[in-house]
Amino acid sequence: MKVKDWIHLHTKVLQEAGIRSARLDAELILSDTLKVRREWLTAHNDEEIPKNTAQKNIKRRTRREPLAYIRGWKEFYGRDFIVTPATLIPRPETEEIIEILKLYQPKGRLLDIGTGSGAIGITTKLELPDLDVTISDNSSHALVVARKNAERLDAEPLEIVKSDLLSHWFDHSLFQVFTVIVANLPYVDRDWERSPETAYEPDDALFADNGGLFLIEKCISQSIQLLEKNGLLLIEADPRQHNQIVTFAKKNGFSLYQKKGFIVGLIIG
Repeated sequence: MKVKDWIHLHTKVLQEAGIRSARLDAELILSDTLKVRREWLTAHNDEEIPKNTAQKNIKRRTRREPLAYIRGWKEFYGRDFIVTPATLIPRPETEEIIEILKLYQPKGRLLDIGTGSGAIGITTKLELPDLDVTISDNSSHALVVARKNAERLDAEPLEIVKSDLLSHWFDHSLFQVFTVIVANLPYVDRDWERSPETAYEPDDALFADNGGLFLIEKCISQSIQLLEKNGLLLIEADPRQHNQIVTFAKKNGFSLYQKKGFIVGLIIG
């Protein structure tokens, strides 16, 4: 079977499974299997390959397993991050956090809560190397992945801490220590409509009670004790939640810095 025929056949297979990006996914699965760049497929579309090439991964994708888990990595802010079913897959909208930080130009220490694969904290360290960055998560499995990413991308020195939200710092009586706290916490309400792919991601990285706001509100309440005066708290959440978040934050000593895309920025003091 020629490359172009394989792509045509498996694009149709993925389309029938309800996948909108069927052709792109077929091409990426094939290029990964052949260990070539995607552009090679176009230049060699008459190349002969076995018909059963990459069947295992095609079947995984038809079951709506995310392409990032099949490939084992996901691009975030121009860098490839290892991802596994122990970590949430980084989303493009999260990159706005990096843009905000680069404009804000914080000095001092930054904490990335619920780091997962480490995408936010590691990227911040690489883009703003003068910052002291700490990444934390309550999942030991996620922290293993984050550590691998930090080592691969040479993002050290970078502190890695196991913590349920900010409990580690309370347990050690460490207060008023961060200039910026970044929190991409679970904010999805289980009643929301969502893509089938999310069934493969860890529940505790996606869902939260109280309309998805339980952990965000808890983080806001805790952060007031760990941020420097005029410190910045950046929270990712669905835009429909932003007004509730801002109202709650103002009751807890924060003022609005900005709302942009999926990100709410709050200033303490």
